[in-house]
Amino acid sequence: MNMDQLVRDALHEQAADTMTTPPDFAGRVLAVRRRRRTRTIAGAAVATAVAVAVGVAVPMLDGGKDEPRLASQMNESDIIAHPDQTPPRDLIAAGNTALAAYYTTSTVKETADRGVTRRTYHLLDQATGKYVKTTKWSILDVAPGMRTAAVLEKGLPTKRIGLLDLLTGEVERWITVDRAVAGVSFSADGSKLVATTYSENPDQQKLAPNDSDGDGKKNDWMPPWGESYRTGFYVLDVDSGKGSWSKVTVHVDEDMPGSLNARQDFAFSNDAKLVYSGLTTEPNVQYYDFEGKEVATPANEKYLHWYVDARLSPDGKLAAGDFAGGIKTTASEINDPYTGKRLHKIPGQQLLAWVDNKRLIAFDIAPGTNEFHNRLVLVTIGSDKTVPLSGFRKGNDGAAGRWTPIFAER
Repeated sequence: MNMDQLVRDALHEQAADTMTTPPDFAGRVLAVRRRRRTRTIAGAAVATAVAVAVGVAVPMLDGGKDEPRLASQMNESDIIAHPDQTPPRDLIAAGNTALAAYYTTSTVKETADRGVTRRTYHLLDQATGKYVKTTKWSILDVAPGMRTAAVLEKGLPTKRIGLLDLLTGEVERWITVDRAVAGVSFSADGSKLVATTYSENPDQQKLAPNDSDGDGKKNDWMPPWGESYRTGFYVLDVDSGKGSWSKVTVHVDEDMPGSLNARQDFAFSNDAKLVYSGLTTEPNVQYYDFEGKEVATPANEKYLHWYVDARLSPDGKLAAGDFAGGIKTTASEINDPYTGKRLHKIPGQQLLAWVDNKRLIAFDIAPGTNEFHNRLVLVTIGSDKTVPLSGFRKGNDGAAGRWTPIFAER
C-alpha cells in the first residue's frame, strides 16, 4: 500500500453504499485460521535466529486459482526481527503472530483549553512487507490473516466502517450504521466486529494546569475526568455487514461516579459469545451479552486484566498477567486462568500477544532505564532470555519516539 493507492480510496466513496461485495471477500476474512506451519526448534541457535528479508506479493497456484501471496506469509521464518528499527520499518513477526500496524499519537488544540488526540498509523503493506504511514484513518483494527483492516475515517464518531484491503490499499466495502461509532475490534476468528458507539468524540482532551502525568511539565493534555459519551455497541457480521445495536449506559460506581475512561471500547470475549468493557473501579471489567445485558464473567476470563493485551494462551490454559512487582519491574506473571494463581514469572514489562502456548511478545525495559525506554522482545516461559524484535522506544509521547503496536495472526 502506498500513498497513491490511499488517495484512490476517495474515488470509490461515491459508490460506497451500493458497492457489491467481491466474490472472494468473505473467504479473505473468514479463512484466517490458516494451516499453522510446523516449525522445528533446534536448541538455542534457532531461538536466537532472526530474518530480515521479506518477499513481494506474487500469485500462487491454489486449487486451480491464482491467489495473491502476502508479505506476512512469504517469509516463513519463525522469528523476523529488526532490533535496529524504532519505529519499525520492515515486517516484525514471531511464529504465527505479526506486528500488523502501529501508531503514534499527538494532541491537536481546538480551543483555549480543549484538544483532541489523533493517531497516525503505519500499516503493513502486504505487497512490500514495509510499514506505510497513513493519516487517513482515525481508528483501525486488523483481522486475523492480515488481509483486511476495519477502518474509521477522520471526524469521530462516524456512521460508516471501511473494510480495507491491505494488499491493494483500497477500501473494498463500507458498512453503514445508524448510530455513530468511534471504536472497532475483530473477533478472534475475524468473522465479527464489535463497534463501540459514542455521542461525541471520546478522544477529546482538556488542558490540565498541573503536571498530571509526572513528566515534569505543566499544562498537560488529559482526558476530561468523569466524562463519558459512550452509548453502546454494534455486533456486526463482517461478511454481510448486518448486525444489531445494544444500548449500554455508563457504569456508575456509588463511591466514584463515572467509572469509565473517556474512551472505553468494547471487545469480544475469547469465544466471541460476549463482549466486555474495562472499568476504572471494581470489578474492573463488565461482560455483556449481544443484547447489552450485564452477565457474569466467563470462568476462564475471571482473572484477566482488560489492559493486558495478551489475555489467554491459544490453548486457553494460561492467562497473561500484570506486572510482577511494580511498574518499573522487568517481569510479568503467567497465571492459572481459573484460579488466578501465579504459575510462572517471565521477563517482560508488558505482555502484548501470545506467539504459541510457551512464547509471548512483550515490551521490556532497557536495563538501568525507566518504563518509557522499552522495546519489543520475544519471551519464553521457563527462560530468562529474551530475543529483541525491535529497537527501544524513547520518551512518553509520539514526538519522542513513542509508538503503540497492533498485532494479528499472520
